[in-house]
Amino acid sequence: MQDIIEIRSHAKRNVIVSVLIGIVGLCLASIAFSVLPKSLYLIGIFLTSASLVALLIAWVKYREPQFSFLLSRESILYKHRHGQWQLDWSNIQRVDVPRVSHGADYKSLEMVAIKIKDYSVFLEKVSPRLMTNILMEQRPLLFHELSASKDCATGNCHSDDMLEHDYFKDSNGIEYKGIRAMFANRMTKLRARLGYDLFVAGSELDRTEQEFVDLLRQCQQRVLTVSS
Repeated sequence: MQDIIEIRSHAKRNVIVSVLIGIVGLCLASIAFSVLPKSLYLIGIFLTSASLVALLIAWVKYREPQFSFLLSRESILYKHRHGQWQLDWSNIQRVDVPRVSHGADYKSLEMVAIKIKDYSVFLEKVSPRLMTNILMEQRPLLFHELSASKDCATGNCHSDDMLEHDYFKDSNGIEYKGIRAMFANRMTKLRARLGYDLFVAGSELDRTEQEFVDLLRQCQQRVLTVSS
């Protein structure tokens, strides 16, 4: 295993292309405003709007870290514009592409999922801002495997289900409050429904979800073999 394996996010790609599209679009829009009659100004407005969207996309891409994952001999380091989390290889119980029931069949999500052994070790290595972002962005995961028997008579079962308690006590008796407790409760809820605690979107990777899962498994096996 290399000392550091760097994984570049798909979201980081094509920054220059987006900037060029935005600049060219603005130039064409300015030409359209100066050449076309007022009755056709709608074309210039459309080009301006599309160009601004392209520049906004470029700005969002630019803000993303250069690498989304750094795999070292000690741990996995996930980097995001809102922060980072770090997970030791020895604290990983399972990693896979999650699957959910879809009618009579099963459907693979475009994500990589990780099941953690010890919450307390991991919670100390997650940025609070990233916790908040994950709680918001990954809400749709809560709708998978939602029990059909859940009481929805009030019509608020989905909204109630997305609220996390701000108190958590782990298996070691350690108590957490605030955002860490909410994040831990969310992981517990996702584990009960999907079997995993952490989820990473496929767009954060530079390869397919299954290829990344295979890479993580190989790295973990080599690290644990050497350490033993």
